[in-house]
Amino acid sequence: MTENGPPLVVLIGDSIRMGYQQGVVEALGHEAEVWCPEPNGGDSRNVLAHLDEWVLQRAPDVVHVNCGLHDIKKDFATGTPQVPLEEYAGNVEQILSRLSECQGMRVVWALTTPVNEKWHRANKEFDRFEVDVQAYNERARTACRNRSIEVNDLYALVESIGRDDILREDGVHFSDGGSRLLAGAVASCIRRHLTL
Repeated sequence: MTENGPPLVVLIGDSIRMGYQQGVVEALGHEAEVWCPEPNGGDSRNVLAHLDEWVLQRAPDVVHVNCGLHDIKKDFATGTPQVPLEEYAGNVEQILSRLSECQGMRVVWALTTPVNEKWHRANKEFDRFEVDVQAYNERARTACRNRSIEVNDLYALVESIGRDDILREDGVHFSDGGSRLLAGAVASCIRRHLTL
C-alpha cells in the first residue's frame, strides 16, 4: 500500500478495461494513482497467471478486476468455450482467494458486459453468446458473495443505458461514449472504496 502519496489503484481486464481506463485515470485525477497492465488481460487463466506481477507485487489500495469476455469465446465449428464454465468459476475463486490474502487491499469484481451475438458473429471468427455472459457472471457473483467482495455490475449498467445504443458494430466493444459511461461507473465505484 502507498504510504506517502496518493492511494494506488490497479485496473485488470480485457479490451473493455482498455477502453475505459483512461477515463478512470482522468476521473480520479489527484485522488489516486491508477496503474493498468499494458497488455490485454485476456481470460481468467491469464489473469490468474499474472496476478503476482500485475497486482500482488504492487499491493494496491484498490484492485478492480474485469474478465470473462475471452473465457466465453466459442469456436464456430466445435462450440467449445475458450475456458469452460466450471474452470472459469474455479479461476475466479482462486483469483479472489489470493487477492483476499493481501491485507488492507479492497477488491472489486466487475461483471462482464453484454454482447450482441448477431452483430458479433458477423464480424468475428468465433461466437460469444448472451446466455454464456449471464452464466459466467452468475458464477462470479456467487464467488464474490461468498467472500463479501463487491460486484460492480457493469452488465446491468449497459442494459439500463441501452446495449445496442453504445455497442460498436462488432457487438462487444463500446463506442467512445459508451466507454466514458463505463469509466464514470468504475471511477465512482473505486472512489467509494478509497474513502472507506
